[in-house]
Amino acid sequence: MKKLTISDSTMILALQDEIRRSDESRYDHRLHGILLVAQGMSCLKVSDLLGDAPRTVQYWVRRFEKDGLQGLAEGDRAGRPSRLKPKHLESINRALRMPPGESGLSVHLWDGRTLAEFLQKKHGILLGVRQCQRLFHQLEFRLRKPRPLIARADPALQESHKKTPGSDERS
Repeated sequence: MKKLTISDSTMILALQDEIRRSDESRYDHRLHGILLVAQGMSCLKVSDLLGDAPRTVQYWVRRFEKDGLQGLAEGDRAGRPSRLKPKHLESINRALRMPPGESGLSVHLWDGRTLAEFLQKKHGILLGVRQCQRLFHQLEFRLRKPRPLIARADPALQESHKKTPGSDERS
């Protein structure tokens, strides 16, 4: 049988990205690695074949030996702990339902910068503007843009600036 190859390196990278896309595909990828090691292949050879670091394959084998199939499942990934506690989120949620002026701020609409200022004044917490914008999304609020003042303009003055006459002046 003729040996088939994929010579396009971008295609190989795309296939590897597809494997990393979901928890299930990463789990299957680890299973394949463990199966190859169980069939006698070295961790170095498996890592070359699957495109992972040799140390990674060794971690998979150790986790499999220690915890079985559960050791290969996706675990919780630790991240930086949130600076905001549930009581802070409740306070923010309440504040966002009122105009910023009622919270002692000098603006009329909430935005990331205003929320960052509110958190600094009220709770002493420094958050960046982008993180505050994410909070709007997390708390299911949307940013509102102010309406232009043109809506309150004098109708007679507006009519005098139009190029075409109004409907009552047309023949």
